[in-house]
Order: sequence, then C-alpha cells, then structure tokens
Amino acid sequence: MKYAFFPGCVSQGAAPELYPAAKLICERIGIELEEIPGWTCTGAGVMQEKNLLFADTLNARNFAKAEQMGLPILTICSTCQGVMSQANKRMTRDPEYLAEINHHLADEGLEYKGTAEPKHLLWILIEDIGLDKVTELVTRPLAGIRMAPFYGCYIVRPTEALDIEEHPERQTSLETLIETLGATVVDFEGKTRCCGFPILTINEKNSMAMVGKHTSEAKDLGADAMITPCPLCHLNLDGYQPKAAAQLKRKVDLPILHMPQAIGLAMGIDPKDLGLQKHIMNTQPLTVKLGARI
Repeated sequence: MKYAFFPGCVSQGAAPELYPAAKLICERIGIELEEIPGWTCTGAGVMQEKNLLFADTLNARNFAKAEQMGLPILTICSTCQGVMSQANKRMTRDPEYLAEINHHLADEGLEYKGTAEPKHLLWILIEDIGLDKVTELVTRPLAGIRMAPFYGCYIVRPTEALDIEEHPERQTSLETLIETLGATVVDFEGKTRCCGFPILTINEKNSMAMVGKHTSEAKDLGADAMITPCPLCHLNLDGYQPKAAAQLKRKVDLPILHMPQAIGLAMGIDPKDLGLQKHIMNTQPLTVKLGARI
C-alpha cells in the first residue's frame, strides 16, 4: 500500500531518530511512503488559537499536495493527526470557508478539493494493513516487557473530528498493538491526558509536573517502558523527564518509545538503527531485558 507521507516537524527536528525508525518499519511491513513535497507544519494546535484561517490554510496546502499525488495521507504524529482532522472537518463542512482558503492557495497554483484522508500509522496498521501482518513480522516478541500506553491528547479527542464513533477500536488501539507485539499492557489513569508540552514555554513548572505524574505513575505500576504514537509526547516525556524527576524529588528513569521504535524492536531491528541510543532516558535496561543490547 502506498501513502503520501507526512512525518511532522519533531521527527525531523528535535527528535530526528524517530524518522528513520518509522521508515524502517514501514518498509518491513510493505507500506510504501512518498513524502509530501514541501510539506509544512500543521500548527500543532497552538497556531489555531492565534489565527485559525492561517493555520487551516497551511493544512489545506498539505492536503492539496497529497491530492495531486493521488494518495491518502499517513502521519506518524498524533498531534498532526488531531490538528489535520479538525482542520479537514472545518473545511469540508463549510464550502465558503474552503473557497476562502483556496483563494489564498491559488497564489501557489494549488486548490484543495476536500478529498484528503489523513490517517495515523497506528490506525492504518489496525484498519488497513491488519495486525496479522504485524504478527507475521514479529521475530523478537516483547515478552516479559511491561509497557504503558500513552495516547496524549490529539489522537483521542475531539472524538467527532477523529471519527471515533465510526471506529470505536481507536480508543484502545495502542493497547491492542502492545499485546500484538507480545508485551504486557500497564494501564494507568493518565494515558489519555496531556503530556504537558503545549504549556512548556509559558508554565514550565506545571508542564514538568505533568511529565512527572505520568511517568512516575506508570513506573510505580511496574512499567518497563512507555509507548506513545506522538513525537511531541515522546519529546516531552523523554527529554524533560530528568527535570520533572528533580522537581518531584524522586527517581523515575522510564524509557519512552515512539510507537515505530517499539514495533521495530519486536521485528528484531537493531536498537541502534531505531535510534534508541539517542534518547535522553537510558533505554539499555529495556534492550538488555530483550536480549538486544545497544
């Protein structure tokens, strides 16, 4: 299957180890990726609060380029998924609004016709590819690994924009994937709450409190690692965990894996090729437990 690939900013910027990991596992699965040429940031939810028209125009630009490619959109970022889904609903439900946006796109010779299908890799694996295919490729099951799911905000709400009513399995998709990879799910209350990244620059103390609460709660429940489908959540929960732990005045040391990295481990891909040595939190205890030392 072939998709127009929208990697998002973080996987090529602040956490560049996530991009090649996603490409590796897609290649193994048989997903052909053609990156959207000249794609731009979705606005990550922040831009929409300042200038909704501008933010939606940026998303329409990406959608129009994907339409030209004749391909559905695959993203590896939950935040991008949520923002794109909301923008798409606003545009496709309001022809006058879409016309206004297309007026701005015309300067670049683009027009969005309203046919884009942005879809996260997590949903694609379950709904389009089928987890039987993933199971076939698991050569190093994550047996003995206790893994906490962390959805974050944008891939679970608003439910209407994300078509949750039509696809209720999306609400438990991460747990389903964890079990498919052979790991044990460590359920915890904060799995669908905000990671704290959106308020990092305006209220760092509260952002660190959120990081500390989620990671320490999962750790106390016996998690060996946390898995998230969102690079922004990965960036915050991994990169700021030391500062959050210092604020909590306790040790946490919980490895945070972006979803393709966990899949890659179960597929037997070398942890170094998945970029696990580039994380802030030490992933070696996890890989040693799997017999896949970095």
